[in-house]
Amino acid sequence: MKVLIVDDEKHVRHAIRMLVHWEACGVSEVIEAESGDQAIEVITALSPPVVLTDMRMPGKDGIALMEWIQVNSPATRVVVVSGYDDFDLVRQVIRRGGMDYILKPVDPVEINEAVKKATQVWRTAEQDRNRQTMQAMEVNRMRPHYADKLLTEIVSGIANTSLSITPLREELRLPAAIQICNAAVMSTTQLDADILDKYKTRRALLSFSLTNICNEFLGTSQTGVAFRHLERMDEIILLYWGDPSRWSKLLQDIHTGIKTALRCYMHIGVGSFGAFPIAAATAYQEARQALWKRDVLQADWMHQSTQTRQSIRLPQLPDMEEELRLSALSCNASRVSIAVGRWIAAVAELPSVTAEQLASWNQELDWMLARWLNDRPGDTDGEEMADESGSIHALPVDNRGMLSLPLWQRQVENRLLAAGQALTPSHSPNNPTIRDIARYLDAHYDEDISLQDMASRFYLSREYISRKFKQEYGVNLSDYLCQIRMGKAKLLLLNDKLRLHHIAGMVGYQDEKYFGKVFKKLEGVTPGEFRRRHSANPQPLSHTARDLPTHH
Repeated sequence: MKVLIVDDEKHVRHAIRMLVHWEACGVSEVIEAESGDQAIEVITALSPPVVLTDMRMPGKDGIALMEWIQVNSPATRVVVVSGYDDFDLVRQVIRRGGMDYILKPVDPVEINEAVKKATQVWRTAEQDRNRQTMQAMEVNRMRPHYADKLLTEIVSGIANTSLSITPLREELRLPAAIQICNAAVMSTTQLDADILDKYKTRRALLSFSLTNICNEFLGTSQTGVAFRHLERMDEIILLYWGDPSRWSKLLQDIHTGIKTALRCYMHIGVGSFGAFPIAAATAYQEARQALWKRDVLQADWMHQSTQTRQSIRLPQLPDMEEELRLSALSCNASRVSIAVGRWIAAVAELPSVTAEQLASWNQELDWMLARWLNDRPGDTDGEEMADESGSIHALPVDNRGMLSLPLWQRQVENRLLAAGQALTPSHSPNNPTIRDIARYLDAHYDEDISLQDMASRFYLSREYISRKFKQEYGVNLSDYLCQIRMGKAKLLLLNDKLRLHHIAGMVGYQDEKYFGKVFKKLEGVTPGEFRRRHSANPQPLSHTARDLPTHH
């Protein structure tokens, strides 16, 4: 979690940094700003959940900053740290949603309590927002996908006559006199790695949230509809039939709404207007092409189908294949870094790079790594690297959707090093990558982890991880994770002050009943019975093989 300190006096910012126990509040990063104007720039770029602000500052003061936050970042919690004991100021702070008003010189106890309260309130509100979204998504899942099917057929060119859209008119209650239409396209695969990692186990939730936000704006104006393409599940399509002069402003509002609600920068491809419904398919193809042909060296978020790109000669990944393969076989991070650096340097010379080219290079690397593994003599186990059936590799873009060469270098280096370990298993009697996976499970047992998550994180296929993990540890990955969780749970159950649903959450189970069922299956007693037995006869728990897996 990020926290922003806003004060025009450097020594005050430094004092707050020193006084607050940030780790105890779950804060991982503290940012500073010396004015209200600078604070707005930081909030716009980084969306810190909590802001600590002074009241009297040059330019925008604390009140003006809070007014801006109320409108543009309403989920942000604000704590005021001021040298003015003024009742009118306190009243204004309360009116603008401030959580606390602390006087200078700052009392350590007060500031820590205020920050702790603000972070807890933000987390609770965030959980409520996610819960409400999940509930809404669940309700939506129960509804037929009939409308999405009809809309997908329209933009695919299957249903493009007045007669064929009659069912759609009835389902969506479309206006009777639609004359023209246009389409816009967004793709979740073009989001940055951080947002994709946040939703890695809830990709459907991400798409649902985006669709919901778009429909809030389109529904208000009753000029269009947003839906998920049923054959390209990464795509959100906006079909618009309103006034062409208002289309750009509506897209701007949608872009801002997505940025505010989900804290992500969404690129949108836009087609051209034509007669409804025939032109819907053409507009969709134009919008999709504009999105994937966009220049990732430019920060513009709206991309028109009329944009043209100069034809340039692109560096070819196969030209460097042998150098990359030898660096991977060396299993030497420095050598891999040098080889990848040459490729990155060649890309850096290009005047423009499209999102489509990035995706194509990623796919070429997939094929290259798979071919190396298939060409190994004497190995009949099959492919080990993640392939097309696994997760799609995130494009190497920053939080504005622009190409990040350092990020790309790290991504390619990690994949080559993983390939090298898979290609040279004889270098170690044990598998270092599998041990890394086990260490990751040890450290993140309280998170929602699946075999696919590990495949994506370590660039290996699910089948390879499953097979090698059992060879290394004697149990499959899910059983290993379960044993770690139960071992931690038994230790926590010795603390009578912790409730069972708290313990369940602390060891990675959101459902207390499911936690109890798993615990009883492994331990032979319910968590409550286990607690009563050990409370009556307290003794240290021995970590047997049944409690926690033994590391090799």
